[in-house]
Amino acid sequence: MVAKRGAIVVTGGTGTLGRQVVRRLLEDEHEVRVLSRHPHPRADRTPREWAVGDLATGEGLDAALEGADVVVHCASAPAKDDRVTTGHLLEAARRGTRPHLVYISIVGVDRVPLRYYGRKLACERLVEESGLPWTTLRATQFHDLVAGLTTAQRLLPVVFTLGGEVRLQPVEVREVGERLAELAVGEPAGRVPDLGGPQIRTLRELTGLTVRARGWHRPVVPLRLPGKVIGAVRAGGLLTPEHADGRGTFEEFLAARGAMR
Repeated sequence: MVAKRGAIVVTGGTGTLGRQVVRRLLEDEHEVRVLSRHPHPRADRTPREWAVGDLATGEGLDAALEGADVVVHCASAPAKDDRVTTGHLLEAARRGTRPHLVYISIVGVDRVPLRYYGRKLACERLVEESGLPWTTLRATQFHDLVAGLTTAQRLLPVVFTLGGEVRLQPVEVREVGERLAELAVGEPAGRVPDLGGPQIRTLRELTGLTVRARGWHRPVVPLRLPGKVIGAVRAGGLLTPEHADGRGTFEEFLAARGAMR
């Protein structure tokens, strides 16, 4: 990797994905600035390593992006409107140094009619039309998220999953973070190839693997749900078989994380 002259700002830098991006960039000795709504709890952190700004209101973003060469936009929340937060970020970027904007999206945002996916797709378009240099990567679901669907049911006497051909292609979040870091120090590339996990498995299989890894002895109950969203998923809407470039398997994730105990 070739070092950039200015800072690389990472939104959502304390989240599951953002931490991996920050880790890799720091390993490669880049100047990284984490954008957060809150001051860092350690007083010895300098402003260049930690910037306070609120994507929801836009407050503090101009100062947070000062001197930025690249912004990696990992902040996202299904319960909020990413179009608003992304819009505020883009406005601040245009007022400032006009950095390279690297955006992380999700495989299937244009095929699966979830409201959250629709907002992510709209954010892709905002980035594309921003007038800034940009790169967008779509990734499949993280191992953490898929396993979490099961572990969230730890207090139930049975474990529910989706039956039928509900197929996923989970990917290791560390690999997605490394790919984003690579894109951040490269030239703007527009929409780059998707990043999917190495295997396509049914959700029922993945649920069973998680149950066994945790040592649970309880039945797995498959549910068949109707609707356009499930129909789109059954049709392969969350898959990118031509880009199964991830290396870490779901079983390896479970073994490494202790089944998320």
